[in-house]
Amino acid sequence: MSFGEPIALREQAELERIALATGTEVRASGEAQFIERLRAGEMAAFDTLVDEKSGEIYALLFRLMEDREEARDLTQETFLQTFRSIKSFRGDSSLKTWIYRIAINQARNRRRWWRRRRRDQTVSLDASQAGAHSTFGENLTDEPERNPEQLALRREREATLLSALSKLKLPFREVVVLRDVEGLSYEEVAAALGIGVGTVKSRLSRARTEMRRQLEGSL
Repeated sequence: MSFGEPIALREQAELERIALATGTEVRASGEAQFIERLRAGEMAAFDTLVDEKSGEIYALLFRLMEDREEARDLTQETFLQTFRSIKSFRGDSSLKTWIYRIAINQARNRRRWWRRRRRDQTVSLDASQAGAHSTFGENLTDEPERNPEQLALRREREATLLSALSKLKLPFREVVVLRDVEGLSYEEVAAALGIGVGTVKSRLSRARTEMRRQLEGSL
């Protein structure tokens, strides 16, 4: 290696760091402008938000509620609440994390509503509905499976995982869905749930232990 190569490598690394920082700043600036459009009540901005986020919010609520109709209804309620409350958004977290928190609160409130009416709140995750959204399990993978045998095995595995997830108490299911399924950071999960990072890690550890116990010998 020549004398100039280490300098060139350092310069390249510095350029990459600057480019990454610039990209982050541009995205942050773009989100800030988008939030201002939402705060101004611009319907086109709100339509864009619904188009971009409704799918993942529906999937999140379906995993928490285990019912397609409830998930669809709560997805609408989530965006209505987002529209009503956007002016109070302070930017302490990302817009996505803030909307997730609204969705989670909607799910919690709906569950309390059902409990007050003594209704069984557990619905089969595999219940088939004509023309319904794809199952949560199908949303776990981006690649279609063309082999019927492999498709059947994948769906069986997903059903087993969903069954174990559905047996977790809601506080533990929430952290598993947000961290292990949605891929949020510990800090984002904490912000979405309104709890500390330490609590997130504690709940996640207990939830994973319980799921491993349930899945032992199944996968």
